Order: sequence, then C-alpha cells, then structure tokens
Amino acid sequence: MSEKTEKKQLAILRLLQKAEGPLPSSRLMENLQAMGHEVSERTVRYYFLELDRKGLTKNLGKKGRVITQLGLNELASARVFHKVGFLTAKIDQLTYRMTFDLNRKTGKVIINVSLVEMEQLSKIAPMVCRVYEAGYAMGTMMALFRPGERVGGMIIPENMVGLGTVCSITLNGVLLAHSIPTHSIFGGLLELKDGKPTRFVEIIKYDGTSLDPLEIFIRSGMTDYVGAIETGNGRIGVGFREVPAASRNDVIDLMPKLEEAGLGGFLKIGWPGQPLLEIPVIEGRVGAIVIGGLNPAAIIEEKGIGVKSRALAGLVEYDKLFNYQEMLDRLSDIC
Repeated sequence: MSEKTEKKQLAILRLLQKAEGPLPSSRLMENLQAMGHEVSERTVRYYFLELDRKGLTKNLGKKGRVITQLGLNELASARVFHKVGFLTAKIDQLTYRMTFDLNRKTGKVIINVSLVEMEQLSKIAPMVCRVYEAGYAMGTMMALFRPGERVGGMIIPENMVGLGTVCSITLNGVLLAHSIPTHSIFGGLLELKDGKPTRFVEIIKYDGTSLDPLEIFIRSGMTDYVGAIETGNGRIGVGFREVPAASRNDVIDLMPKLEEAGLGGFLKIGWPGQPLLEIPVIEGRVGAIVIGGLNPAAIIEEKGIGVKSRALAGLVEYDKLFNYQEMLDRLSDIC
C-alpha cells in the first residue's frame, strides 16, 4: 500500500472514530476535502470497500459506515510518525470540548479507561480504593463501563469492564471555563518520602510523545504505589502544568470547589517565575503539579494483574461518575 493511500485510509478511520454515529460517504468526502485530501465520491467508495474487506469498517446501508473494533485497533497501532504531537493536539481538543460547569456540577468531563477482566473486579476493587483513600488519585470520582459500551473511540470488549478514572486534563478544562489558559508541559514520576513530594525521577514531555507518559510508566513497571501507600515512600504519576502568574490566586480559590465536586487534583502550586521541585518555570507563569488520572490503574499492574489503560479516552457526563466508596456496591450491578 502506498503511503498516500495509507494516510487517506487512516484519515477515514479517524473521522469514523470521532463520529457520534454512522457517517455517510457524502459527509465523509466533505470532511476529507476540508482536511486537504483530494478525493472524489468514486475514490471514497473504493476506500470504503477496501476498509470493509479488511473488517476495519462496517456498512450500515443508507445510514453510512461505522468503525469496528478491528479498525480502532488499527488506529492504535498506526505508524508512530503519524502520531507524534498527536497527544498535545488531543489534550487541546478535549479541553476545548469539555462542558463541565463547576458551580452546577453538570456537563462533560474527560475520562481515562482501564480494561480489567470481569472475574478480577472483586480482587482489584480494594487496591483501587486504597489509592483514592491515600489521596493519590485525581479526585474521588470514578465510573464503570459495561461490555459493549462505547467511551470516546473505545468499545468495552466482552468479559471486560472499563474502569473509568477522571483525567487530570479535566482541570485544564475547568480553568479554561474560568478564563485561565493552562499549558500542559509533561507527565512524570514523582518520588515521595514520608508522604511528601521530593523530586521528579522521570519526565516525558507531552509534545514529544505519541503515548500518554503515565501509560508508559505503568507498562514499564516504574511506579511504586504500594510503597507510597504503605510507608509513604514511593513513586506516583503526576502532570506538570503552567498557568499565568496573575491567575495564581484564582486557581487557589477554585481548589475548594474542585474538592467539593470530587475533582481535586492539585498537589502543589508554585510561585511566579520560580522553579517547582527543581523544574524551571518561565517568567510570567506559575508551575503546578497535578495528580495523574491513571494512578488507580497503576497499582493493579504492580500487583501482577493485567490491565490495559487508555488515557484521554473520551468525554462523559459528570452525573455518570460516582464516589469511589461506592465501588463495591456498583460492582454487583455490573456482575
């Protein structure tokens, strides 16, 4: 397959992934042309037939086509150079699309999803709750998704349950709604001693990776939540943000409201132009360390239980979330 053809097929799959429902060929052609791809209706039909043949899309007749799980897998494994910089773009897009109103506690927030085998649920629940209890999770809210449910571009497979945790990028969206622009700089591993943050041991900048940094740290076995919880000495996932220096007090004023909504995630706020845990901050900005949204999934991996996590999986309504203390009761509804 030529590189040109592959790019167009990936573009089609991405459009179908973002669509709320089936996408007719006419609408798809308009979107492709708007993206700068030179295509005719005949060409689009040819690509669709090829994608159908490969099982990457499914034809629903006049309604159009939808992407299949095989198609979603193909997107996930697309060549890396097509995806470099994709993470920062996705952060910006989801931040902009957030509709959460902090005062009313309504609207959509950004969610991460970790896939766990259904038979493992009762075993992992106490571990997940311990991360929340220790304050190493992004807030206190979570969600559970049944097999067949769709979250963003992910469909929960059979015999699996989606563990939804609030993504820390949700804080970006809340701040933006209050006219505070936020720059996501990097994801990192933060070392704790006696329960207090001391230094960063690893960092990965968002604009230089095609994967979420915390996904990488979890898969590589670099976290230590067991130590952090049991002795106060360990390594947890966090993100580093910068906000305008003039907004520091406004951010601090929002923190109690975020806590009340179960979305508290700020671990440390710096001072204008001053380094934060030895990380330099440019003049006119303030550094902030936020708790990683995937942290509850990391302890599952540490305990040797297979889990597949996807950060920034999509947007969900806030009213679909519940407090982590309800997790065991909710499991009975799932099982």
